[in-house]
Amino acid sequence: MSFALPNARAGSRCLLFAALAAFMLAGCVSTTSTRQTSDVSFGAEQVPQTASDEGQARKRARLRLELALGYFQNGQTNVALDEVKQALAIDPGYGDAYNLRGLVYMRLDDPGLAEDSFRRAISINPRDGNAMHNYGWLLCQQKRYGDGIGQFQRALETPGYADQAKTLMTMGVCDMQAGRSAEAERALTRAYEIDPNNPIVAYNLALLLSQRQDWARAQFYIRRVNNSQAATAETLWLGVKVERQLNNREAAGQLGAQLTQRFPQSREALAYERGNFND
Repeated sequence: MSFALPNARAGSRCLLFAALAAFMLAGCVSTTSTRQTSDVSFGAEQVPQTASDEGQARKRARLRLELALGYFQNGQTNVALDEVKQALAIDPGYGDAYNLRGLVYMRLDDPGLAEDSFRRAISINPRDGNAMHNYGWLLCQQKRYGDGIGQFQRALETPGYADQAKTLMTMGVCDMQAGRSAEAERALTRAYEIDPNNPIVAYNLALLLSQRQDWARAQFYIRRVNNSQAATAETLWLGVKVERQLNNREAAGQLGAQLTQRFPQSREALAYERGNFND
């Protein structure tokens, strides 16, 4: 079973744009979480488990977890938690259920139970890169940056882990929050190389480069975002400031017009109208 979840909260923009508060989405926690296959050990060999190996208890637990995921994605957090509990009552060794339980408790702002859940998921399946990713994002939210980045690195080193770009992006955001500018640039650049069409990566790279006053490179990335449907008030505002620094007044004016027309009530539009370009 595979499922996509935010890095922190479903639909939350806190990971989507580091300037707002925060990849995964995860979660931006689009933390996404995709089930890693467990292994059946036969002597020295590790044989991947397939659907035909799944017992009746696991099948029943999986159905409960699929229901839980649907409720979670629809914002019905308490109902999702109840379904997760029922899945674990059926199959207490179901690592995916603990991973989802951790995301539920993150949404319920209970970091202690979220951490316990992710640790259990990883204990059950030490190759669950998705649980490591989600645990890393939880630790970063708690400002335990070194531990969080360590979890991201473990996820990236996990054989077969498919969400490298997502984890590199989230690690880059975590590095930015920790004030590790060089490390953040390396992680975000690697994420961009893997997924150059991801506006979240491009925005965060532009933001980081603008903080360094590397305006020409910031322009490259923020223009990619603002010339797409992914443009938001935050990206347009950053674009305005970058273009002004490069003395491109016409381009800055065009972006400002888009900002005030499309997002007239936003904080960024109000700052633009006041001429407060240091906001």
